[in-house]
Amino acid sequence: MTTPHPVPSAVPYAVVPYAPGAGPSAWPDELRRIAGPEVLERWGAVDRTPHAPRLVTVPGGGGWAAAALVTARPGTAYAKIVDAVGDVPAAARAVVAYAEEQRLVQVVWEGWTVSGEDAAAAGFAPLRPPLPGGTDEPAGPRTGYVRWTAGEGVAEPAYYRQSTHFSCGAVTALLAQVRAGVVRPESLDREAELTLWRDATNFPACEPVGLGVAVRRRWPSSSVEVFLDTEEPVLLDHLDGDEREWRAVLQRASRADADRLGVPVHGRRLSLAELREAVEAPGRCRHVLLLVSLATMQGFDVPHWVLCHGTVPGAVVVEDPWFNTGAGETWVDAHLLPVADASLDAMSLLGGEVRVRGAVLIDGG
Repeated sequence: MTTPHPVPSAVPYAVVPYAPGAGPSAWPDELRRIAGPEVLERWGAVDRTPHAPRLVTVPGGGGWAAAALVTARPGTAYAKIVDAVGDVPAAARAVVAYAEEQRLVQVVWEGWTVSGEDAAAAGFAPLRPPLPGGTDEPAGPRTGYVRWTAGEGVAEPAYYRQSTHFSCGAVTALLAQVRAGVVRPESLDREAELTLWRDATNFPACEPVGLGVAVRRRWPSSSVEVFLDTEEPVLLDHLDGDEREWRAVLQRASRADADRLGVPVHGRRLSLAELREAVEAPGRCRHVLLLVSLATMQGFDVPHWVLCHGTVPGAVVVEDPWFNTGAGETWVDAHLLPVADASLDAMSLLGGEVRVRGAVLIDGG
């Protein structure tokens, strides 16, 4: 157990390591005294190890007066409260103080047990519930809450979870257009997702030029630019021979389509400063679809599209259309997700010896 730290609310706290997969019988007596069995069962139902699980505890009554299970994706700038037990307001204050001490910009709270009133009293605002998705996999709690600890936060877009392992590019483009008012939220469903994916895919992934071309075809009034610092085919490192070549042919065809449609393909890397400038532009609704590797956040080096739509001090706020339920994630982890600048800069360089960055900038007007 760490030494308790004084916090502005005068509530001391300590950070205690979490035992992955431990059932209720393995928890400390101090915790079992204040947490119900259904809460402890949820905490121990999955292996949360990849997300550095920890307990933020508040002493009192000869043991713990309050505790919260806190997790977060690696490389990000937030902390998530799975549940707070015991003196819930004290637990929330302790987690916020812990987040501020760690220089995190955001705390989110899954709405498994907390009421809207208690969350609001602790300074948390309700999150918009996610749009209905096309997957039957559990999506987590019906409600969630957010509190920004740095900056003023960002405007909240709709959240939609991709229904396949390969349609992230299409979903991020659709979410950008929903936020821009070009697409109605209720029309974002599995049919819309897979229809746009079919237009953009390089089988099964969506490469940057093909995705930009599909966006321009679908929404001719939206300005689209592609940034890709290579003229070679991308996202094909896992393939060879004919399987690689026919996909390379399609990528060359996408470049020809971009030229015909007037979609600029900039043969240079979009810098992080340019990305921030794009999504910060006042009076504009600009979004950046960015290719990242999931190696840092999820532990496997798979290319994945996220939507960059806002900034706060030290971080870019993204929508990630996928989350890992096997590690205890829910939509609350993937929605309004602040990724530290340095982490985003590193995870958006893909490839082998030659690292490249792919991005699609959409200006919805």
